[in-house]
Amino acid sequence: MPTTSTAQATTLQALIDSGWKSKTVKQEIRENFLRQLAGGEDLYPGIVGYESTVIPEINIALLSGHDMLYMGEKGQAKSRLMRGLVRFLDQKVPYLDIPGTPFHEDPLNPLSKIAKEFIASHDAADVPIAWWDREDRYAERLAPGTKFADIIGEIDPAKLAGGVSMSTEDALHFGLIPRMHRGIFAINELPELDELVQVGLFNILEERDVQIRGYPVRFEIDVMILFSANPSTFNRSGKVIPQLKDRIGSSILTHYPTNRDHGIEIMEQEADIELDGDFPVRVPYFMREICEQITIQARKSKYVDQQSGVSARFSLANYRTMVSSARHRGVVLGEKPAVPRISDLGHLYTSSLGKLELDLMGSHQMSEKQVLDSIVAEAIQIVFAEYVTEHGLDEIAEIFGKGVKIEVGDMVPSSQYADRLKRVPPAWEKAFEINASDDDAVRASCVEFILAGLYSMDMISRSQAHGQSSYET
Repeated sequence: MPTTSTAQATTLQALIDSGWKSKTVKQEIRENFLRQLAGGEDLYPGIVGYESTVIPEINIALLSGHDMLYMGEKGQAKSRLMRGLVRFLDQKVPYLDIPGTPFHEDPLNPLSKIAKEFIASHDAADVPIAWWDREDRYAERLAPGTKFADIIGEIDPAKLAGGVSMSTEDALHFGLIPRMHRGIFAINELPELDELVQVGLFNILEERDVQIRGYPVRFEIDVMILFSANPSTFNRSGKVIPQLKDRIGSSILTHYPTNRDHGIEIMEQEADIELDGDFPVRVPYFMREICEQITIQARKSKYVDQQSGVSARFSLANYRTMVSSARHRGVVLGEKPAVPRISDLGHLYTSSLGKLELDLMGSHQMSEKQVLDSIVAEAIQIVFAEYVTEHGLDEIAEIFGKGVKIEVGDMVPSSQYADRLKRVPPAWEKAFEINASDDDAVRASCVEFILAGLYSMDMISRSQAHGQSSYET
């Protein structure tokens, strides 16, 4: 019968008395995963839109005990998914607290010569035990620039100078993967990993042993290895050697949100912007739709290099810029709450340029600004057309079809819109979630949306100068 609780064990004897048993890291992950799955827990917090596609494949790979490759374009939560597997590790695991050991040694199954000799020469009650937190059992490395010594190991010249034999483990400096023994190690951008390092991963993936410089020093390393890659480079001949591809257990294909609502949910979740406080911002849903639709159009644009992809960070940066522009106006003009408008999208150059890689064949020498202007215009037209379809165009045409001319801009006070336009169509009040007639700032946002939408449908004209736009029929 165990006499000591596992959590209290500070010596090898106490750990043995507690009844603790060794498990491989994949066994540990599988058991905790099954327990959480059976308990109906949220297995992947913060992951949106992968419920019926990516997540089932990860679940099956975990049950299969596979190393995994997460393959997808940038901004598809690959790193987040890999880091999230830490939740399936035990809260803490014991290890031998012996100076000089290169690993967090399994107390019942030590690998290193130092640990084995220490246990052999000491009573179990005198062998110290410490505990390794699960958050520390995950490490990752970006492939570009990574050398063999970084993640696998190398002969340590300082140890050789001290008289250590080159053919013993005492002469070795171990890299990140051996040091993550009993943990999870991830390599981002696998195709950029040096070929020599890829070769060095063969034995680790297949036999779970480490070979350094051909010397007969081998350890059965217990580690789950994860990779991420972009399909355009992973599938390019010569980037990843076939033998390494063959040793990866499961390939998990990620993707961008399959519908706009999922994209908006991710955008708001990840943007992490405080909309309340001393200078509150209220974002109409149609402005969120436009912001995400801009990203959707960029992913479809013939002017954008689709092999590179358009990251979710594109949406996040643009959303933050839009909200910040509105808040800036609100502070300067004393408007509370501030409400984003179409004119706030004029500042998206700052958050968008550099995030779009142009297709040199398709762009026909268009500048990045011109491409972005085209994408934004398409997004406004699409969202506006959906509202028109749902709520009709008659009342809008009635207001804007009588020679109206209105000037708009990101720093034009909302009250000026109210003076020019005494009302918006009643049918639109519900569509914008807020009673627009009761709030000048909300009505100003609605008016700009209608103006930009009518312009996108060639129903009115627009002239622009000095950061402001004039619409007229």
